[in-house]
Amino acid sequence: MANESTQHHDIPERDYHAPKSNYLNWQHTVSSWLLTVDHKRIGVMYLIAISVFFMVGGIFAGLFRLELLTPEGDYLQSDTYNRFFTLHAVVMIFFFLIPSVPATFGNFFIPLMIGAKDVAFPKLNLLSWYIYMIAGVMGVTLISLGGLDTGWTVYAPLSTTYANTNVFLATITIFVSGFSSILTGLNFIVTIHKMRAPGMTWFRLPLFVWAHYATSVIQVLGTPVVAISVLLIGIERIWGVGIFDPALGGDPILFQHMFWFYSHPAVYIMILPGMGVISEVIACFARNRVFGYEFIAFSSIAIAIIGFLVWGHHMYVSGQSMYAGFVFSLLTMLVAVPSAIKIFNWTATLYQGNVVWDTPMLYAVGFLGLFAVGGGTGLFLGVIGLDVPLHDTYFVVGHFHYVMVGGMVMAYLAGLHFYWPKITGKAYPRLMANIAAIIIFVGFNFTFFPQLVLGWMGMPRRYHSYHPDFQILNILSTTGATVLGIGFILPVFYLLWSLVYGKDAGSNPWGARGLEWEACTSPPDPHNFHEIPVVTKECYSYTGEETVSV
Repeated sequence: MANESTQHHDIPERDYHAPKSNYLNWQHTVSSWLLTVDHKRIGVMYLIAISVFFMVGGIFAGLFRLELLTPEGDYLQSDTYNRFFTLHAVVMIFFFLIPSVPATFGNFFIPLMIGAKDVAFPKLNLLSWYIYMIAGVMGVTLISLGGLDTGWTVYAPLSTTYANTNVFLATITIFVSGFSSILTGLNFIVTIHKMRAPGMTWFRLPLFVWAHYATSVIQVLGTPVVAISVLLIGIERIWGVGIFDPALGGDPILFQHMFWFYSHPAVYIMILPGMGVISEVIACFARNRVFGYEFIAFSSIAIAIIGFLVWGHHMYVSGQSMYAGFVFSLLTMLVAVPSAIKIFNWTATLYQGNVVWDTPMLYAVGFLGLFAVGGGTGLFLGVIGLDVPLHDTYFVVGHFHYVMVGGMVMAYLAGLHFYWPKITGKAYPRLMANIAAIIIFVGFNFTFFPQLVLGWMGMPRRYHSYHPDFQILNILSTTGATVLGIGFILPVFYLLWSLVYGKDAGSNPWGARGLEWEACTSPPDPHNFHEIPVVTKECYSYTGEETVSV
């Protein structure tokens, strides 16, 4: 189990050509960045690429929200509208939500948190970034060639026979991007098992590491299934092999089983790393050991396991038997338990703590509220009797965004503001950051709560026009999206400003606990530690007296 060996892990020395002692030197040549095997630099490169894709996906969302200001199709026809919401979903899910926390903060901080000098396979880590970028270029090409109109689920036989857009290129894009996810997950599993510092037992690991370990298991086991699924779509579309199309002797329900077997666990690929971030932020700003540490750690593993057993709740209206639906409904209630454990334990941590209300904590508390709404509305959709009338309505859209945007994006922003001083060594303007956090929280609720109401009223999703009775709530949703967009833009300006004008943050501005804060400089040295640290205490040894200096 625990790696108690005192043997240091030999990491090959690398020439960074750096006049400074830290890894983050923007005067380095482009090639020194593009050929780096430093996990921290790779994390930064992911951060830049993912931010660009987030903006691209947000632009598509803004365009079709403008269309929904009025009931008629004013400037987007149905076909164009289909392409816009499909591209929004594909970019956001495969190029932002899935890689956002693991590829950025996971890459950067897992070796620091466990006392390693790098990940287990540094060159494989760089390869995963290049695969991600190749898939990203293919995605941009897909957009420039007219996009995709099948929805992000690329359901057969629509995707295999009837769609007239670039389905084959889309399937190859998703297929290629999956390899980046698999390699990252494999790297993290081996790193966590084999490269922990002496004394870093399993139950001294930060909960951030536990969350990424569970996520990596899902990535390695689940991603090949969706990769094979979309590859079979391409094969059927090109060569006419009867796999999913009933006209060719195939079974379209088979595709849904294969797709959702991955895509529901993929929800936890998106949200589990964010939960790891929230554990770190709440512990730091509550100045308290996380309540029920062991329960939260094992709940991450439980989510990874049970998540593979609930895919059928997406298929209540697809013709599966009521007995299968009953079983999947029970399992859906069961998978909610580990998430509830986390929420209750975080709340108990806050209750017993001495809370400091700084920017990362604002995002963390926002996460708790929004994710609770997302999880609660998910129970509606997990029950057959409610899912059948709500399935193709805006209630599903609202629920999904409360979980993914209210959960994952809030956690991502919490992590970005929490770890920014460690990544860059610079402090950002706290007042502006607090204002942005509040704007994002308010804008989010004004965007997506009306969509829950619209869905309850019966407004169908994926239509570019709607009944006039729904207009007021759609206006409110589009207005909220505008406010939300402003909130997202603000951090771009003040974080970039901080790189030039921000004051030095110091090694541990938050008074946080953990090797990444107590044993590393800000930014960290190229090889993280001058010597391998020896861990002698638990990861959340807060006394309640730590101060914030940023």
